Amino acid sequence: MGRLIGFILIFAVFLTFIVLNLDNKCDVSLGFRTIREIPVFITVFVSFFLGMFCAVPFAISFGRKKHLAKEASSKQAKKWGKNKDKASQLPEDLKGDGSYGID
Repeated sequence: MGRLIGFILIFAVFLTFIVLNLDNKCDVSLGFRTIREIPVFITVFVSFFLGMFCAVPFAISFGRKKHLAKEASSKQAKKWGKNKDKASQLPEDLKGDGSYGID
């Protein structure tokens, strides 16, 4: 329910931005061509989505590096036996039931 309310609020902010900028126009120069009289909200949204598109390779490489680091640490832990459960290594009389004699 909270996600739906958040989505509606964000959508309302976008809609307000669009309505307030319907009459604002700008020229966009692509270097070899100039597009005239583009509404400002279209320029903003296209710029935002192009920025997200350019960020995708960095996000993928960050996730890959994080995965490789996690994999390398688990291989090292296996090699040295550090990933075993410590409670399973205790003798039976030391494991106890967790109450530690406290009433």
